[in-house]
Parts: sequence; structure tokens; C-alpha cells
Amino acid sequence: GTLEKNITLKTSILLANALRQKKKIIPILSRNKDIYLSLRKRIFLAKKNKADIFISIHADSSKNKKANGISVFSLSDKASDKEAQILAKRENEVDLLVGNNEKIQDPLIYGTLIKMLQREAMNDSSFLAKNILFNLENTKLAVNRGHRFAGFTVLKSYDIPSVLIEIGFLSNKQEERKLLNPEYLKELSKGLANAIENYFIKN
Repeated sequence: GTLEKNITLKTSILLANALRQKKKIIPILSRNKDIYLSLRKRIFLAKKNKADIFISIHADSSKNKKANGISVFSLSDKASDKEAQILAKRENEVDLLVGNNEKIQDPLIYGTLIKMLQREAMNDSSFLAKNILFNLENTKLAVNRGHRFAGFTVLKSYDIPSVLIEIGFLSNKQEERKLLNPEYLKELSKGLANAIENYFIKN
């Protein structure tokens, strides 16, 4: 019965607090209360604030009740696996479910320069994803399901490195309990904040 939006909001606020303690990073939340923002508005918000990176936090669900662990996704035209493809399709259709008909124009159609910029952003996104997974592996917080790829609409900014993090499976009762534990979420947020800091140091 746990709602994903509540878990992801708590995690995002904790992550923002952890990043503020780094002093050099200024986090901007797309929401700090229970409101819905369309996929397009999330990307627009990042562009408007001249974001250096964009992170989308989610909590997964699966028909397989034993599925567990953390995945980090970056953009690709081709999904890394069938599960990633299904997940991206489900996430991309969320606007339709809430009656939002805004269309995201795929930046890939805009020409050679945009393609070059997007390729660079995709490479940086991949580097960010690997940093996050490496840091989380060191914390022993959860099973690392690896760096995966799919065509998530929310990651389609052509000039901002973007990743989508599935922080666990609400369909798994053990993971649901962990995600309801404030101390676990705090440790997870610290791990993510350290990974983001390391990304900027190395990049």
C-alpha cells in the first residue's frame, strides 16, 4: 500500500539536504510537496535553472515479488533488456494517465549539432550512472542491479547529463520495509550525494 510518490519525495528532499552540506552543489527540487509535474516540465525546469545534471528518482514495482535492488538508467535509443524497455514505456505513458497531452519533441530530429551535443550528454550520463553505482556498492545498502539503458522521455535533454535511479522495489515486502525506514533513506541519500560530488570532481 506504500505510494511511490511519497517515497521518492522523501528521498529527494533528503538527497537535496545531503547535497547542500557539500557547500559547492546547489540542488533544485522539481517539487517539495504532493504535486504532479509533466515530463516536459521537469526537463524545462532543469534547463531554466541551467542545471549541470538532472536526476530522476523512482521506486520500481515488478510482477516478480522477489525482484530487488537499485538500478541506474541512462538514455539510449535501444533498451538494455526487456524489463528496461517495459519500464521506460510505463514511465513515458504517465502523462497520458493524468490527462496531460503535451508532446515532447525528440531532440534527435533537430540535426547534426544537436546529435553531437546529445551524444556528449549521453556519455556524461553514463559516467554519472557508473559513479552512482560504484559509490552505492561501497555502502552495501542494497543489491546493485547495474547500469541499464532505455528511452525514458524524462532523460531526453540534449545538453544535460541525465540519469533515472530506481531506488528499490515496492513490490518486494522486504524492500518496501527498507524504503519506509527513514534511516535507510538517509544513508541512501548520503551515498547518492557522495557519488554526485565524485562525478563533479572527476568530470
